[in-house]
Amino acid sequence: MSVEGKWTVTIKSPMGPMESIVVLQSVNGALTGTQSGQGATSEISEAKVDGGNIYWVNHATTPMKMKLEFSAAIEGNQMTGKVKAGMMGSFPFTGVKAS
Repeated sequence: MSVEGKWTVTIKSPMGPMESIVVLQSVNGALTGTQSGQGATSEISEAKVDGGNIYWVNHATTPMKMKLEFSAAIEGNQMTGKVKAGMMGSFPFTGVKAS
């Protein structure tokens, strides 16, 4: 299964669920894309797939500047993992791929 496409990602944060849209695509053999949420869109970086696992970094600017490191296991059209949110610690997240 390809990870390329549009994913709805929901982080279970202490402030309640935070939803964003991740669009993944392969460009010249490299995984890249964007993540949109909280009224802002940013390019993701360091994206890679290793077997059934995915990893990417998003440098969020809203509601505050922060490096977010996502890692998840993918099964079918769903992903489950953790996001490291700078000094704030790690939080679980889920993702569902649009059909």
